[in-house]
Amino acid sequence: MGSRENTTEDFVKLEQVTKVYKMGEVQIRAVDGIDFTISKGEFVVIVGPSGAGKTTVLNILGGMDTATSGSVWVDGNDVAKYSPKKLIGYRRDDIGFVFQFYNLIPNLTALENVELALQICKDPLDARTVLEEVGLGERLNNFPAQLSGGEQQRVSIARALAKNPKLLLCDEPTGALDYNTGKAILKLLQDTCREKGMTVIVITHNSAIAPMADRVIHIKNGRVSKMGLNEHPVPVETIEW
Repeated sequence: MGSRENTTEDFVKLEQVTKVYKMGEVQIRAVDGIDFTISKGEFVVIVGPSGAGKTTVLNILGGMDTATSGSVWVDGNDVAKYSPKKLIGYRRDDIGFVFQFYNLIPNLTALENVELALQICKDPLDARTVLEEVGLGERLNNFPAQLSGGEQQRVSIARALAKNPKLLLCDEPTGALDYNTGKAILKLLQDTCREKGMTVIVITHNSAIAPMADRVIHIKNGRVSKMGLNEHPVPVETIEW
């Protein structure tokens, strides 16, 4: 079955997803039967200790890794059934990635870094506009070395958002930043979700930020240990940790 109805509520749905790595005779179950759903436009925090399988889940969701078994529904399509060629298009057009490290090209300006990423997208937004929206209107012609860590992360968020993706996947996006800068980046992600209706998934080991999310998914030993909805998510600026 190629697609499903009611994709707003089940915009993302993982069903019995596993990822098994073989090391010689030994099998390592990095993901061991994960199930969860995410609605369109939600701000989701996935929490868990190192080695719990969070990044593996994100990589499967983003088409950078494949599941050993199970279904990975995104907007009505089972990504787990995609061919390698189809996964390239999916990564390129449907997914925005934000990592702990900014992965900017050093000899391109902030604007050029975003524009370069848009060369291969189907339906991109205007690079200059998106950089202005993330607070970098005065920094368009600066090179990465001339930007602070927080500003570089804003460029990488702009680069992901300008692709106009279905999902924004963020793996420890504040990991390399100090407390206040990290908080500002989380606020930017939360505001983007609210203002643009973007579905945002943030992976973190910092459970203190859970109250800012619509949905919190706890992963432990490759499984969902608990999942909850916050009826009243709080602005991240009100959270201390």
